[in-house]
This record gives sequence, C-alpha cells and structure tokens, in this order.
Amino acid sequence: MEQIHNFINGEFSLPDSNKYIKVIEPATGAPYAKVPDSNNKDVDQAVNSASKAFTSWSKTTVQNRSSILHQIANGIDAHSDKLAEIESRDTGKPISLSKSVDIPRAAENFRFFAEHILTFDFENVLDGHGSINKIVRNPIGVVGCISPWNLPLYLFTWKIAPAIASGNCVIGKPSELAPYTAYELGKICNSAGLPKGVLNIVHGFGKNTGEAITNHPMIKAISFTGGTVTGKEINHIASKNLKKVSLEMGGKNPTIIFADCDFHKMLDTTIKSSFSNQGAICLCGSRILIEEPIYKKFRAAFVKRVRELEIGDPVNNSTELGALISKSHLEKVYGYIKIAKKEGATILTGGNKILFSGRLKGGYFMEPTVIEGLDKNCRTNQEEIFGPIVTLIPFSSEHEAINIANATDYGLAASIWSKDLDRASRIAGEIDFGIVWLNCWMVRDLRTPFGGTKKSGLGREGGDAGLEFFTELKNICMTDV
Repeated sequence: MEQIHNFINGEFSLPDSNKYIKVIEPATGAPYAKVPDSNNKDVDQAVNSASKAFTSWSKTTVQNRSSILHQIANGIDAHSDKLAEIESRDTGKPISLSKSVDIPRAAENFRFFAEHILTFDFENVLDGHGSINKIVRNPIGVVGCISPWNLPLYLFTWKIAPAIASGNCVIGKPSELAPYTAYELGKICNSAGLPKGVLNIVHGFGKNTGEAITNHPMIKAISFTGGTVTGKEINHIASKNLKKVSLEMGGKNPTIIFADCDFHKMLDTTIKSSFSNQGAICLCGSRILIEEPIYKKFRAAFVKRVRELEIGDPVNNSTELGALISKSHLEKVYGYIKIAKKEGATILTGGNKILFSGRLKGGYFMEPTVIEGLDKNCRTNQEEIFGPIVTLIPFSSEHEAINIANATDYGLAASIWSKDLDRASRIAGEIDFGIVWLNCWMVRDLRTPFGGTKKSGLGREGGDAGLEFFTELKNICMTDV
C-alpha cells in the first residue's frame, strides 16, 4: 500500500492524527494507497509555514516568480508520462485523456501565469485633478485552494499558479479521492526551487481538512471548485470572517443545435462535449437541444456514435470511456436512470452498469446513456448528474431554444451550433451562462475570464480575473507639499 504525505514547509510529513483514508483505483475497485486524514493541527502547521514564507515571497520580483513558475511547468512536462499514468489510475479516466488534456494543461497553467504577471498592472498611476494616485495591487497573504477529483492536477494548478504568481502563499487541499498528482507536485516544486512554505498541500476529507482551511482566521481567501452544496457551505463560513471567495461549481449545460449547422463537425464535437471524462467535466453539455427539422437525423447519428464508443481499461490507449470515480458516485449516477424512467423517459442507448472480468472485475463502469422524451423542468433535466448521461430535447424556434436553455438554476457554459453567426451571437446574449461557445466546445484562451452565473459560481478565474482575485487594491494619494 503506497503512502501519500502532506507537504508542509517544503517537506513531506505524517498527519497529526496518524489516521489515513484509503485511495481506491476506480477501474478495479481496489485500494492502492492511503492518504492523510488531516485535522486542524496539520492546517495550523501549514498556515504557520505559509505565513513565514509570505514575508519574503511577497517581496520577490515578478521576474523571479515568473522564472520559478516556468521551472515548475518544465518539471511537469519532464514527468508528464508518469503524471498521466497516476492521474488515470486515480480517476479512472482514459490514459489518452490524461496525456492529451490533464497534464499538458497543468503545465500550461504555470507557464501562462509565469508570462501573464510580466505584463499585468500590479501598479498604476493616475495624475490629475489636483493629486497623484498610485494604485497598487498587493498579494493577500495566505490563501486556501480547494480542488475536485475530476481534473485533479489540471484544476489544482489552475488555482495555485495565479495565487503564487501574484505573491501569495497557498494551503492547498486536493480531493481525497484523487490525491496522488498533488503529492507529486510537491516534489516538482522543490526541484524547481520554490521556497519552502510558499505551497503547502494538506490532504483529507472536506469535513475535516477543508473546513479547517475555510475557518482558519489567517487564511484570507478561498478558491474552491466542486459541488454547489459544498460551495454554499464554504461561502457561508467564509462570509462570517469576511474572506474573499471564488466559487466554481456545478453546471447543467445546454448544447443548442440548429438545422443549418456543420453537421459532421457538430456531431464529432458533441460526442466529446457529452462524454469526455465519463461526462464528469463541469463544462460537459448534458442537455442537447436540437432544432426539429434535423432531430431524427441527429438522434440516429448520435446514438450510433455513442454505441461505438470504446469503454474499458483506462490504461489502454484505445479506451474512450473509463470508470467513474467511486462506487458511491456510480450509484448516484445510475440512480438518475431510475429517476428518468419514472419521469417517462425513453432510454435510446445505455442505461446499465458494466460488469467486467479480470483486472476490472470490481471497477465502477457505466454505459454512456442517451435519453429522450422528458420535460425541461423534470429532475433529470434540472439536476447535475456529472456522469455519462445526456438528454435530447427538440425545439421549434429560437425563442423556445432560449427558454429551454435558461430553464435551470445553473449557468456555467453553453454551446451553440449554427452557420448563422448573427443568430448564434444573438442567442449567446440572451442565455444566462458565463461561457458560451459558438460552433466549438472547450476552447480555452487562458486570458479570458472563467466562471458561471446563478448556482454555477461566484467570481471568475483566469487571466486578469485570477490575479485580481488573489490581490488587494491599495490607493496611495499624493498632493503637492
């Protein structure tokens, strides 16, 4: 049984409680490692380390911080094959996905912010109206970064990179379900020359470690990605202590398809936007809205392609869908099949758990599932499933498409497919989502703000928005003596 350690003050340490959580490989259902079940004493130790490091790290030049972030990115690249294998084992996702998306993006997160801080306005001067005002952005101090299991290193680094780039010190908590690449990141940061205490990684359950981080009086801001229920609780706790919060939470995203779309490009992309990472990406399109003239054509072509998807061992390069993260999550997702049937759904394909033999005998696998015949307001079309289940919904007019798309408490992302860019742009302005893709999906320019509306989140990440969150404004006003 492999043992993962906390990373505090540049060293790997055991938890105060001497308690551990089993880490299960989703593809096999078997434990392969144990991760610390940390408590408030471990968090205190990490915060003390970060506070001491902040004194010097906050005063380093952006050029120095940029150089170290580049070295971290290089370290991720140098260990990319190992990290991809670990990520696939931890999460059940296909190795091809972790190699092509997760690990490259983790390196790019550091590389992007290493460059972005060199041109970001940490200081600006306004001269006139009888005064000179110097507007300065200073790092906040010690910040908490809490990330989920679905894109472990990808989303962990998406928070850590802007935080340390802008001069803060970090207490990070990865998901206890997929902690191993965060453990490896500590080693990479040491090799890259990141000063001790700038990044501290404390493992454990949300109710112990996460709550201790959120409650800690010396942690000035919390950046969280995860479920809406947890995000609300974090916001409630943080608000009592007037902490800054950035919350990237759930989604119930529409893919809106018009009859005049580029059908083949749309179909290829919609397969990916529906089932990448077993549907466990907050940006996945789980509600597919199709204009009536092509509804039957789309349904036939889409179902055929879904049935052809290769489901199997994540270590195989040919695997397109792997395992779900845990037994409990599999049961939750599968439970929505039962809910959908009670709501009157027709299951066009899928809808079953998959039982493999051999190495995968105990794994958490499920067929990609396509459903039709449900009202826009039913639970299946309202609640975030976060698994390989999509619903098909026909529409007859632009107005109806907008109405269906907006009929949800979530507002993270949407895709619109049409060759009429005036119409697509008009609809993009009418739907209430933080990110709208026109004739594409998951295309990310890291300079742009990332986040959602309504129950999908609070605040924005990426580009200037990320650095603005992790800094505080100070105005220094001068007049003639």
